[in-house]
Amino acid sequence: MYIDENAADDNLMAMLMDGSEAAFDLIYERYWKKLYNEAYKRLNDSSDSEEIVQDVFVDLWNKRGNRQIGNLRGYLLGAVRYQVFAVYHKRKNLPAFEEPLDYMAFSSDDADSGYMRDELLSSIHLWLETQPEKRREIFRLRYLEGLSTMEIAEQLDISRKTVQNQLNTSQQSLRESIGRLLAIAIFLLRP
Repeated sequence: MYIDENAADDNLMAMLMDGSEAAFDLIYERYWKKLYNEAYKRLNDSSDSEEIVQDVFVDLWNKRGNRQIGNLRGYLLGAVRYQVFAVYHKRKNLPAFEEPLDYMAFSSDDADSGYMRDELLSSIHLWLETQPEKRREIFRLRYLEGLSTMEIAEQLDISRKTVQNQLNTSQQSLRESIGRLLAIAIFLLRP
């Protein structure tokens, strides 16, 4: 079955849910390199990065009929970030920003985890309201919508360096405002 390689992600997901291997192959071709780069920039390990991406795609295929995914790119990047965090935890080698909060892997099946996630989100949103408008917008685009710094710079017509500076300031302010351990939420909540 031929599928237009420019098909929208929503269409590909609908076909995937019906068991289309061609749709899966196109999703794989479209996102493999992006997901690998995301894992590699965090782990700096080719083997672990490849394994994570393979696991994410195997999971996508195995659960293709059980998932409603509204934002495929965000879902896949979020899954990779979660797996990267699991590798950090396994290594007991967390970067300074993701300091030990090993119980922070939220599961939708666990009511306590859901409550914890809701509380973190609420705290982050309250903190976000205290930030200047431009910083708030940059934070939202990066961490809640999953845009890259380059995409944000283009969308807001500002330099990439300005975006990076604002994100660094946001991270520092968030740490000070709601505590260093809660800053891990940024890592877990990005799409």
